[in-house]
Parts: sequence; structure tokens; C-alpha cells
Amino acid sequence: MEKSDLTVTATLASLVLDEAETQKLGDEVSRMLSYFEKMSEIDVDGLEPTTHALQKENRLRPDRGLSNEAQPDELLECAPDLEDRFILIPNVL
Repeated sequence: MEKSDLTVTATLASLVLDEAETQKLGDEVSRMLSYFEKMSEIDVDGLEPTTHALQKENRLRPDRGLSNEAQPDELLECAPDLEDRFILIPNVL
């Protein structure tokens, strides 16, 4: 990677780098770009795109319906204070 590209990128990222940091970061970025070039040489024809390296199933239990489903009117009967079909709650403040 050219030093000017790295300097512009650092400025856009609001980074202040001294000469040693610029050299070190430039070397690291060059290694990453080299690795990315190597990855682009891999033949991926016929591979399906994935979002994760490992395909895992959802580990949550499946949803099950309630065995004793309460009706809205039954639930409203349990409320301590109602106005029409709304449950009143005390003011907190």
C-alpha cells in the first residue's frame, strides 16, 4: 500500500500517526491486501453463498400453543381496576 493512500485514510479516520506507526500500519495493510488477493484465486464456482461458516439450526424449542388459552374477557376480570375495556394502572410520578 502506498504511504499517501494510508495517510489519506488515516486522516479521514481522524487518526494521527507518527512515522513508525505509519510504516507498521502500512506493512500490516499490505499483508492483508496480499492475503485478499490470494483468496480471490480460489475457485468458488458452484458454491452456495453462506452467512456463516457453520450451518446451525435454531437451538430454541419450537413454539407451542397454550393448553388453557384464556379469553380476553376472562383476563380483564382479573384486573384490579378497569375503565371500559382498559386496565387502569396507578400513576408512578
